[in-house]
Amino acid sequence: MSLRRLLNWFVMSLLLFFVLSALLFVLVSLTPGDAARTIVGPNASVEQYEQVRRELGLDLPVWQQYGNWLMGLLRGDLGDSIVSGAPVGQVLADRLEPTLSLILCTFVCASVLGIALGVIGASRPGIVGKAADALSVVGSAVPNFWIGLVLATIFAVHLRWLPTSGYAPIVDGVGPWLARMVLPVATLTIGSTALLAKQTRDAVAEQLAQPYIVLLRAHGVSEHRILWRHALRGAAVPIVTILGMKMVGLTTGTVLVESVFVIPGFAGYAVDATLLHDIPVVQAITLIFSIVIIVTNLIVELLYARLNVKEIS
Repeated sequence: MSLRRLLNWFVMSLLLFFVLSALLFVLVSLTPGDAARTIVGPNASVEQYEQVRRELGLDLPVWQQYGNWLMGLLRGDLGDSIVSGAPVGQVLADRLEPTLSLILCTFVCASVLGIALGVIGASRPGIVGKAADALSVVGSAVPNFWIGLVLATIFAVHLRWLPTSGYAPIVDGVGPWLARMVLPVATLTIGSTALLAKQTRDAVAEQLAQPYIVLLRAHGVSEHRILWRHALRGAAVPIVTILGMKMVGLTTGTVLVESVFVIPGFAGYAVDATLLHDIPVVQAITLIFSIVIIVTNLIVELLYARLNVKEIS
């Protein structure tokens, strides 16, 4: 990637973040209720309610509230939670590990399984290929929360092999951490693996039909080398695209899964903060998710550039 293209990407990423944060700030402010009413309770007087609003700065215009938050962000200050009064950075630091573990474990599992099933399905277009298509349809159609409830009922309630809910920090031991990650990661992996397997199967099958594959076979190159080195490399661009989309989708797709398995992560906390109009918390979570999305897009762009160089060479 050239320096000019990287600079353009950086400018567009900053613009995207400002647009997203401003839009979310306005949308949250327009929803009924506010944090001051939550704090004082329904029986408080109008004077008490207005006093709390002034103390929290909620009586200011929306653009001024957003400007104050933005100035604090530039100083490295995420602000304090309106509801609890605790620093937002400290609150979110405790919830970073569960969400990050869930996203990264799901991404790795779905990537490995999806690509493997897709490549195998392309090389064996019979029953395996049809099974990959059927799995893709089922995985895309069935909601994640329903899959999670079924898995929890089977493996946690009936078989009692795994805990039903909660999260164990990895510093407390890999065993407890892994036991509580299996069901939520499996829930998210099923849908993600299905779509990736189908896309990989179609892309690799298209490469296997190319003339250069016939030439490689004529020169005695093994089918294993043709499949995993040449055909998979030729199909890398659409696969990378799907992987980037999956990473972006996982940043918001963990909401229901965290709720089903009672995982104290970002997603469920973001929903609660939105309902309570805790704008500093909502904006901080938006910032973190925006960074994940921006970095993911950068990695995809770099991989595109790398793959294009390989194709040219």
